[in-house]
Amino acid sequence: FRLIAEQCQHRTHFYPLTLDSYHLFPPPNSIEKDLGEKRHAHSTPVHLSFGKEIDMENCISSAIVDKKDRRKARAEYIWNLVNEAYLSMRRLLCATILLLCISCSRSCYNYDVMGADEFVTDSYTIRQGKFSILEMEGIEVQEVPSDAMDEYQDSITEDDILNIFVYHPKRKDMMDSFQFINNAVGGFRVLNGQIDIPDIESIEVAGLTLEEARTKVQNRFREQIQDIEIFITYKDRLRRRVELTGMVAQASVPVNGKIRLYEVMANAHIPFDANLFMSYVIRDGCPLAVDLYKLINEGDMCQNIVMRGGDKIFIASKFDSSVMIMGEVNAPKPVHLPYGFMSLREAIVHAGGIPFTGDKRHIQVIRGNLQSPKIYVLAWEHIIHLPNDSLLLMPGDTVYVSATPITEWNRFISQLLPSAQAFQAGWGAYSITGD
Repeated sequence: FRLIAEQCQHRTHFYPLTLDSYHLFPPPNSIEKDLGEKRHAHSTPVHLSFGKEIDMENCISSAIVDKKDRRKARAEYIWNLVNEAYLSMRRLLCATILLLCISCSRSCYNYDVMGADEFVTDSYTIRQGKFSILEMEGIEVQEVPSDAMDEYQDSITEDDILNIFVYHPKRKDMMDSFQFINNAVGGFRVLNGQIDIPDIESIEVAGLTLEEARTKVQNRFREQIQDIEIFITYKDRLRRRVELTGMVAQASVPVNGKIRLYEVMANAHIPFDANLFMSYVIRDGCPLAVDLYKLINEGDMCQNIVMRGGDKIFIASKFDSSVMIMGEVNAPKPVHLPYGFMSLREAIVHAGGIPFTGDKRHIQVIRGNLQSPKIYVLAWEHIIHLPNDSLLLMPGDTVYVSATPITEWNRFISQLLPSAQAFQAGWGAYSITGD
């Protein structure tokens, strides 16, 4: 080629080319004299590398004068270049394989890995309601007091505001004056256990029921006016109230010994998508074992306790509990659980389904804390054939859909190629500047 290049009118450039193709079409194990030796082709990568340009005249020492010696020296020089490039290429390939092995190796963690049977069993526990879920999470809740369903005799207390209505067939002026106090002044407030009524001494009413207070006030009036009738109702109760926070339209509701939780919730105008699983009722500083979801959505009147003054109700937002859908799904995102549970099938639908890059044989549900999680491994066949109630997720779960092996390999190669190209470019620059 060098002799041909010398006859050309344009300059010819010579570059060493290293080609690693031995495994593609290897020679036979033994040399055969007959024609038509057998060879077997394989599917394998081919690696090649171009070196820097060779100066054919000055690549060998000028001290070598003999033509044959110069030709031999030039051939050895070029062979050394190709051999060095081949060794560098093999070192890079070995490093790549080592990196691949390290990246694919599993970390040694002692996690509980379970199958579809355990997941179905736990799903039946989740179906039992909020407190079964809390028990799975290791959270203890005090039982509802035995008298929580019983109505109680309510009594007038400090800071209650009363409406007092008066009827007398001949004293319309008195009737109008009491009606004015009820409407314009704001009623009769209990201060120091007493109420002040015009033209009558203060009357002690604290601790009395409405009927007892009505009788006492009426008897006091009848000492001066005959045939008078008295009626008393609550206008407002500043202390005997249920306080509501969160997703409610009314901050408090007065109690009377008969009003129950369902009626209080109705008066509070909670939104239809409120998270009843995360909502709770507190009495005397402790949460009560009341399942608001069963009460409102399933009509379970066993949860419909009688409310007392000082009780507190928190109505959570729909964003307060969720599961994470991650991995090979079309739209990885948190999925909210307003009822405290959701079927795995529905959660995957919320995430847009599983694309072709997802491994439908390896769908993981991770439950519990990161230090000691419980991991369920499911397959697409379970999701298709099992009913929704048998595949339930609970708040805090993470669903991870693994990628197929070819997807993982393609992503690994796409991440490795820039580094390999940069390494090769750096090696080429070093080879050029090294001399």
